[in-house]
Amino acid sequence: MPYEYLEDIAIADIAFHAWGKDLAELFQAAGDAVINTMIENIAEIAPQTSRTFNLENEALDMLLFNFLEEFIYYKDSEQLLLRAQQVQIDNKDGNYYLTAMTYGETINPERHQQRVDVKAVTLHRFELEKIEDGWTARVILDI
Repeated sequence: MPYEYLEDIAIADIAFHAWGKDLAELFQAAGDAVINTMIENIAEIAPQTSRTFNLENEALDMLLFNFLEEFIYYKDSEQLLLRAQQVQIDNKDGNYYLTAMTYGETINPERHQQRVDVKAVTLHRFELEKIEDGWTARVILDI
């Protein structure tokens, strides 16, 4: 599990630290952390439907922010729990472009043990950083 929850960062919200050897792995881990905040056992999410995320931003950290917001959007608008399976990030002409294939299913209270409802990703202490052996991010979720 390339993420961990941080107990001492946010009192009324939930914070996590995610990491990966590259940006794609980090984005996938952070997406799983958002979904795992809402659902106890993310391994129970069946790949019954798919959605493609196509995002762009001039700032890499804001691309991550927008990517994580997509999981919350689909949960709220379509009652879908999604997990990213393939993430590709390109840098062209001063912008970052993300394409992500996500798979999942409609929330099923009988199979998905719900934890808390995530309302949004916050910018408070939001951090994306290149480190020696990959990438790391710290995220606080509004619940």
